[in-house]
Amino acid sequence: MLSMVVSKSRRAAVIVLVTLILPTLSVRVRSQSLSSSTNLSVTARAPNLGTLDLTYVRPPEGIKVRNYVYEGFGPYPIVGAAFTAGINQLTDSPPEWNQGLKGFSRRFGSNLGIAVVGTSTRFGLAEAFREDTLYYRCQCSGAFPRLRHAVISTLIGRRGSDGHRVFSFPALVAPYAGSVVAVYGWYPNRFGAKDAFRMGNYSLLAYMGENISLEFFYSGPHSLIARMHLNNLHGSAIQGPNQ
Repeated sequence: MLSMVVSKSRRAAVIVLVTLILPTLSVRVRSQSLSSSTNLSVTARAPNLGTLDLTYVRPPEGIKVRNYVYEGFGPYPIVGAAFTAGINQLTDSPPEWNQGLKGFSRRFGSNLGIAVVGTSTRFGLAEAFREDTLYYRCQCSGAFPRLRHAVISTLIGRRGSDGHRVFSFPALVAPYAGSVVAVYGWYPNRFGAKDAFRMGNYSLLAYMGENISLEFFYSGPHSLIARMHLNNLHGSAIQGPNQ
């Protein structure tokens, strides 16, 4: 009887967490729907080196909400959850969930739930901190500088009207929020904090990999990714500055 109560309380905690985070996005959309179109103006200045340095434009709420929905419930998290569930199925992890279709379904639902909680945490906290956590491709050239930019951007956000870069607390917390909720919400009781930390590390590395793909893989209007409608991840549609 006690185990049933604990299990129900964990599920309730998951529901409460997601419920508290999601409203922050919708409130901002309603409050700024009339002014979002004015935020799309982009000015450019020509430095002495003759290259354009585009100024930062804070993304409208509609773009952020669209990215949130796509990242949390679009094809990427679904395919990613299915792929990871397949690996978990092969390694029989966790073994308490057994094999077969039922075991795969539990693993798939778990991975998708982790992705939804992590995405909701990142976007919700970013809204609370008035932070922009979308990815901006580097204006630099060369493979190593671009790779460094993509890796560092994993834990970087932008604040203020000038879009200055800061260490992003939402980006750091989000990968571990999903794993913590999973471990204490629906994983077997033998899992604990160490397992949540390990799983969160994998989620952080996956997020870094997404940044690298956004930096190096072309996703313009005529690319294969765009034709498959898979070009909307957490990258901004507007080019930002490189400072």
